[in-house]
Amino acid sequence: MTVQNIFDFLNNKFPVDTACGFDNVGTLVGDRNKTITKAIVALDCTLPVIKEAVKNGCELIITHHPIIFNGLKSVLDDTLVFEIIKNGLSVISMHTNLDQGENGVNDALCNAIGLKNIETVEAPDKYLLKKGEISPLSADDFAKHLKNVLNYPVKYVGEGTIKNVLVCSGSGAQYHTLVKPNCCDALVTADVRHNNFLDAAQNGVALYECGHFNTEVVVIKPLCEMLQNEFNNIQFIANTDSQIKTAV
Repeated sequence: MTVQNIFDFLNNKFPVDTACGFDNVGTLVGDRNKTITKAIVALDCTLPVIKEAVKNGCELIITHHPIIFNGLKSVLDDTLVFEIIKNGLSVISMHTNLDQGENGVNDALCNAIGLKNIETVEAPDKYLLKKGEISPLSADDFAKHLKNVLNYPVKYVGEGTIKNVLVCSGSGAQYHTLVKPNCCDALVTADVRHNNFLDAAQNGVALYECGHFNTEVVVIKPLCEMLQNEFNNIQFIANTDSQIKTAV
């Protein structure tokens, strides 16, 4: 199997043409015809991930966040792209198309939280969120539940009972305005600014900030399993490590 075979499978599941207009997804670095025997699946293509790939004899890195997002003006010996090319690696990145797709990041986040009866919600900007139900919890107890299942020191505003939950992995604080129109009690997302919290509180909406990494890394193991089931002659390694540390 080649890089192209793996990309074709992923593109069928999470079409690159469904990514947001600002995005950069697909096979971003490497030889599309290279035979793959081992691949690593990670949220980001960091130097530690590249080193792990090399150590394990991988030929391919599959990431959520694109290794190339904005235009490159150089590829020098202190850059990640240089390291990838130097070590003969290829990179496939599936970003907002993976967020929105069936069994993608938002679905994985719903599953991690324990939501049932999951439905798709289309935002005015056409981005696809998810909503689902959980056994009723107080706003405070729901925050504790999120902290436990996502392993993150949750920040939040909100009161009352939480049952119907709107979900947007990564940066989705702007969607707190969709909570009430979609008959939900709360939004679970990340990258929430101070003014987002204040606006949500003013509008009587519960808003939970659960960390960009933590709301997205939940897709890595399910994605790895999906790939392993499709390509049983390739070894897929899940990397769920983060370079970002939290003081305890």
